[in-house]
Amino acid sequence: MSLRYQINLRILFSSLCILILGGSIALWQARTAVDKEVESSINLAVKLIAFGFSKVEQNTQPEKDWLSQFNTLKETRHLNIQLKQPSGNILNLTHSNVSEQLDNIPPQWFINLLDDGQYQVEHQISAINGITHTLIIQANPLDEITEVWEESLGFFGSFFFLTLFTFLTVNLVFNKAIKATNDIVDALQAIENGNYQHMAAGGSITEYDIIAKAVNHLAHELDLIQEENRALTQHSLEIQEDERQHLSQELHDELGQSITAIKVMAVTASHQKADINLTTEGIVDICDHVMKVVRSMMHQLHPLVLTELGLKATMEDLLNHWTARNPELSLTIDCPDEVDHLEHKITIQVFRIVQECLTNIVRHAQAKHALIKLTIKHDANLQKTLFLEVNDDGKGCAHGKIKSGFGLLGMRERVKSLGGQFTIQTSPEQGMKILASIPL
Repeated sequence: MSLRYQINLRILFSSLCILILGGSIALWQARTAVDKEVESSINLAVKLIAFGFSKVEQNTQPEKDWLSQFNTLKETRHLNIQLKQPSGNILNLTHSNVSEQLDNIPPQWFINLLDDGQYQVEHQISAINGITHTLIIQANPLDEITEVWEESLGFFGSFFFLTLFTFLTVNLVFNKAIKATNDIVDALQAIENGNYQHMAAGGSITEYDIIAKAVNHLAHELDLIQEENRALTQHSLEIQEDERQHLSQELHDELGQSITAIKVMAVTASHQKADINLTTEGIVDICDHVMKVVRSMMHQLHPLVLTELGLKATMEDLLNHWTARNPELSLTIDCPDEVDHLEHKITIQVFRIVQECLTNIVRHAQAKHALIKLTIKHDANLQKTLFLEVNDDGKGCAHGKIKSGFGLLGMRERVKSLGGQFTIQTSPEQGMKILASIPL
């Protein structure tokens, strides 16, 4: 069920409830008003007639003549007045036909709702000659009911047009809202299909404009992330090709030449006049060199000490390596023994992150001291998290001017691949702090 249909249905239901409740109250008040109006007219007529009788002079049928004159008043048009003489004879003085005087007679069902048929009174009056008459007044409330009918038509007509205006206004607003919604949905579908250039139109509705801006910002960020991932992938492929080329060069230059030299020495040793001891020493030296080259290549590909001795020993060996090459840089490590029991996929990523951090510190930071700190903490749910902090006292930079190099992108992606969070804190001349949290 669409939102437009639900809103229209609720408006219709509310309007019907208001109509029924308002109509019931209006009919109840109209019936009360008709009763009061008729009762007031009857009482006024009784008082006027009684007053007139007390002043009429004795002559031939004075009561009838005076009542006929009273009946000519406009205010008595809905009253039927009869005079019952002491002899029992009833004089029908008036016979009002209100329906013939009205142009807009209400429907019968409306008259039945308001007319209870109890509008008749009998009143004893005495003439000046002392004779007592019975005055019978019967009221016809059709005049008042007609007035109520006309007022009700005005009320319900106004209510109908107000409800219609409400429907039109709501649907006009919904047309704008639905158009803005369709634009936002189209933009989200474009994002789903990888088209981050499609922008959602905000429109004149503030809330939808905010949503459209948020969707456009999301598309822009996804576009940037896609560009970064594309560049990082390209860079990774280039590094892979460079490593292959380097390994191929090492194998050709070092291993190929060394094996060729060993072969030549072995052929030389087969001669009778060859110096076996000298040839053997040469082969041993070449083998030592080959072993050193192989260890270097293996360390570049994957540090064996990480598998054999664990993360802590590997980190300490890495810091010793950098300290030997950069004696002016003081490196400190704070690492518990518990890190040696982490999964291999986590330890290798942490090692590569620290390795990249130290490379950046040596190349760019101009720092005197750097701290590498690893801690494992437990939360209230007994979940363990590994926290990595690499802090230096180098020149730092403004946070908005951090260059999104491949080193930082690579570190960020390594942490994200483990489901962690990666943060950089830096300011000019205040050094830089790399923070990473990895759930275990």
